[in-house]
Amino acid sequence: MNHAVGGVLVRGPSGTGKSTAVRGVAELLPEIEVVAGCPFGCDPARPACADCRSRSISGERLPAHRRRRPIVDLPLNATEERVAGSIDIARALTEGEKALEPGLLAEANRGILYVDEINLLDDHLADILLDAAALGVNIVEREGVSAAHPARFLLVGTMNPEEGELRPQIADRIGLHVDVPALREPTARAEVMRRREAFGRDPGAFAAAWAEPQSELRGRLERAGDLLERMRVPEHFYTAIGSLVTRLGVSSHRADIAVLECAKGLAALDGRPVVAAEDVRRAAELALGHRLVGDPFSPEPTLQPAAVERALSQALEEEVAAGKAAPATERTAAAPPSPARR
Repeated sequence: MNHAVGGVLVRGPSGTGKSTAVRGVAELLPEIEVVAGCPFGCDPARPACADCRSRSISGERLPAHRRRRPIVDLPLNATEERVAGSIDIARALTEGEKALEPGLLAEANRGILYVDEINLLDDHLADILLDAAALGVNIVEREGVSAAHPARFLLVGTMNPEEGELRPQIADRIGLHVDVPALREPTARAEVMRRREAFGRDPGAFAAAWAEPQSELRGRLERAGDLLERMRVPEHFYTAIGSLVTRLGVSSHRADIAVLECAKGLAALDGRPVVAAEDVRRAAELALGHRLVGDPFSPEPTLQPAAVERALSQALEEEVAAGKAAPATERTAAAPPSPARR
């Protein structure tokens, strides 16, 4: 799971399965190794919280076990203390300990923090999430006493655009954007009904019927995670991505980073160790649409695939002219078509 992407925004009308899809991700993500008893799920090989680091430095071998990555729901009506955590002031004063009571950000460390209807989230809570996501650390301060803990999570939000738009500050911090439109074909909608009926009748049998393809997808994700650490990005793509983003009218540098990290992930998912132009194009479609600035009196701006293709081609041709990239024919030959996706 690539935290550097910055999270995912899933938009669509009510009843299109957005929340179901997000919660189903837990079944696909590879398990992680955590320090037994650590409230933050520290990695035994790289302990991040103060207690685990102290124990590791003293020479203690940290006990470990494997578990699924957490997916933590953040309710819209949650309090600041429930989200960020709190400090037991009495214990801090009498015993000299910081006595941190972990919140949802602690539970989500090394996992996914899910916010349904993220466009309706209170501004103050949104600021807490954004600060923690940017730093990878959550700082809790009460009555002059402060404590910090690791908070590296992938922020996933779902929303119905009919219920209000997302704050630009949140949209820029969320790396990727996926639209989930309602199905229009009667045969596709009929299949949704059949599968929902089959699950309601016998959940175990339904899960068993899909166990093999789900296992294959889980293995593919695990292999992609290993490959991601060795992923190579040809040097000319850095300038090309910067040119692509600015040509499409996006000013935030976070957009460049999201395109780059998403392109790495797409290449890894296809089993390739080097990023190709097609990865950059597909990443741009996912990372830039929700960052476009539009006319407030016109419908919401959308990113046209043709515009991305044109901007990327121009950026790469400039790199070719500068002698920093291979011609288009060579780039195509070096990057075979990606496997078909459903």
